[in-house]
Amino acid sequence: MPPSDALIAVVDDDPSVRESLESLIRSAGLRVEAFASAQEFLARPQVDAPSCLVLDLQLPGLSGLDLQKQLADVNLEIPIVFITGHGNVPASVQAMKAGALEFLTKPFAEEDLLRAIEQAIERDQRARQRHSEISDLRARYESLTPREREVMEQVVAGLLNKQAAAELKITEFTVKVHRGQVMRKMHANSLADLVRMAEKLRTSSEKML
Repeated sequence: MPPSDALIAVVDDDPSVRESLESLIRSAGLRVEAFASAQEFLARPQVDAPSCLVLDLQLPGLSGLDLQKQLADVNLEIPIVFITGHGNVPASVQAMKAGALEFLTKPFAEEDLLRAIEQAIERDQRARQRHSEISDLRARYESLTPREREVMEQVVAGLLNKQAAAELKITEFTVKVHRGQVMRKMHANSLADLVRMAEKLRTSSEKML
């Protein structure tokens, strides 16, 4: 079951569709907010909770695809379930390639929409958990001194203490001291632990570029 604080945003310019979707989503025990346009959705304050966006493809002003792109441009990762009254294959392919979770053509089965929303919330929860873990890792890494970071770099590269000492032009004892500090500050229980942390930090930094 989705968490109680999960929030579903519905963006559709048809009032009757908005009302029916709000009623359906509330009947599943979920919070829901409805918007008549992409601009209206963008104007609302961001909500820090597992979320899902049920988005109409054809909208006045910014289209559903335009809104999807704008959210991606500002790194706002909210899973999107597209709905449309037009069986537009190229648009659906574009939406899915850009990361949409589902593309449903009206009229669709209520069960299909609710299932897609549940999958979207689960995806958002996992993403939030990953972001939280990475933020925590970055905070620990930032607590290291410049020398400790150098030692960590040598250690995760597989160098022995003696080799790291030679590379950094310091004593082996100093390397051991710094290595102990790195393990403590990074909350690493083993070298394998530290290597995994370093890899997570590296890949997350690459994604931000």
